[in-house]
Formats: sequence, C-alpha cells, structure tokens
Amino acid sequence: MRYFLLLFAVAVAATMLIAGKQGSLSRKPPIEIWPDMDRQLKLRPQTEASFFDDKLSSRQPMEGTVARGSHYENSPMNTGRIKGTTNYVDVLPVPVTAQLLARGQERYGISCLPCHGPVGDGKGITSKYGMIGMANFHDKRLILMADGEYFQVISNGKGLMGAYGANVAPEDRWAIIAYVRALQRSRLASLDDVPAELRSSLK
Repeated sequence: MRYFLLLFAVAVAATMLIAGKQGSLSRKPPIEIWPDMDRQLKLRPQTEASFFDDKLSSRQPMEGTVARGSHYENSPMNTGRIKGTTNYVDVLPVPVTAQLLARGQERYGISCLPCHGPVGDGKGITSKYGMIGMANFHDKRLILMADGEYFQVISNGKGLMGAYGANVAPEDRWAIIAYVRALQRSRLASLDDVPAELRSSLK
C-alpha cells in the first residue's frame, strides 16, 4: 500500500509538472480531458455562409423589432427628450387637435383617473381606500413641468406611481399630456384666453 501511495503521488506530481500549467504559464495549449464545450463549431458574423439562403452568416433583424440605440431611442416622440441630449422637450412634439384631446381624455379615464381624479387634483377613487400622495396636476411645480418630463414619468414611473410604458403607447402618452394641460388650463385660463366670438357662449 505504501508503494502504491508513493507511485500515485509521483504520478500526480508528474502530471501537474507536464500538463497542469499549460495554457496559463506556458504558450502551449492546455490538455483538456473534458473540454466542456469551450470550443465548438460556429459561424463568424458578417461572413459568407452556405447554410442560409442569403449566403450570410449574420441574420437580419426580425420585422417589427427595434435595435437598442437605434433612431427609435433618439426620437423626442419616443423619449420625451431633445434629440442627442438629456433635456426634456418643453412642448409635446405633436399638434394639439380636438381628436388628440378626445383620445387623451379617453386614455386618461382608463389609466389616470382612478388615482388623479376626474379634474386632475389627485383625489381619485383610490384616495378613499387609503392611497394618499397622488400628484395634483394643479400644483405649481407640475404646471411648470416640461411636457417631456410628464412623458418620462408616464413611461417609467416615479415615486408611488408605477411605469405605464408597457400599457400606454407613446402617441397615447402625448394625448394624455395634452388632456392634462387642458385640465390645468381650465383653472388657469382667463376670459381673455377665449376667442372673442366664443365669449358670449360662456355662462
């Protein structure tokens, strides 16, 4: 038994001296008993490949997908920021029309009204169930907030508010912002803001 252990120790030492440090302390490739799929057949990107019909190894993006860092992520319409900067756009980048406001009112009623209330004062139905601290759109800070920052908050959430980017399309986010501005205007506007021909219709 003593000779066996001695022989085993010599064999281990010899193996370590011959192969144990290959690939780390020497330029010789390591001896691998189990390569664990470290090296396998693959296609090099941007090269010719006979496997695919178009003879290219790199696959084209799937239709409808958007690559990270593409023009999609650098558009004020989709980010709420001025192109190439981290600054928010001051005014929404879409024309304000009656159709946009109607769409914004509808989407606001679905996604925003339960917490922010029908007039945007933060007194929605959730406040009756103990949820407090909802944003009041008539606070000066929110009145002065850039439209692009509203877009960012709707998209990614802030404070108690969760992200709605996955639920509300970018166009609808701008429509909601336009409607929120209309709610703010309903309290801030004066008679001078109403066209002269329409003033007589006001009670």
